[in-house]
Amino acid sequence: MAYAEGYKGFHRNFAPRVIARARYFLNDSNSNNISHLIFAPLLCMGYIHATRKRQMISILLTSAIVILVLLIRVLPQPWRGIIDVGVVLGLFLGSSSVIYFWIQSARTEWQCPVVADFPD
Repeated sequence: MAYAEGYKGFHRNFAPRVIARARYFLNDSNSNNISHLIFAPLLCMGYIHATRKRQMISILLTSAIVILVLLIRVLPQPWRGIIDVGVVLGLFLGSSSVIYFWIQSARTEWQCPVVADFPD
């Protein structure tokens, strides 16, 4: 879970995209759209103001996570506890990745390693 969720999922993909999309608001011309400010968390995660492909990926990924949570709830112990520890570790690495990329983005020459998937 630390590798799949924490490193590959969060650090290499989700965290840099969220930071790139969040920094979109630092440009004054983009912060004038009040609906983007109100729904900023949804925008950062790619649910709104994103390419159609990014929106579908975000919705499908969220749906898969909800289904997995419902399925894992019925697992007996110790399997459920083992999976929960892995999820906690992955979420810790993901949160750390978001902080890391936010600090990196404060540098003027920072280039996002992934595509932010804004519509044209």
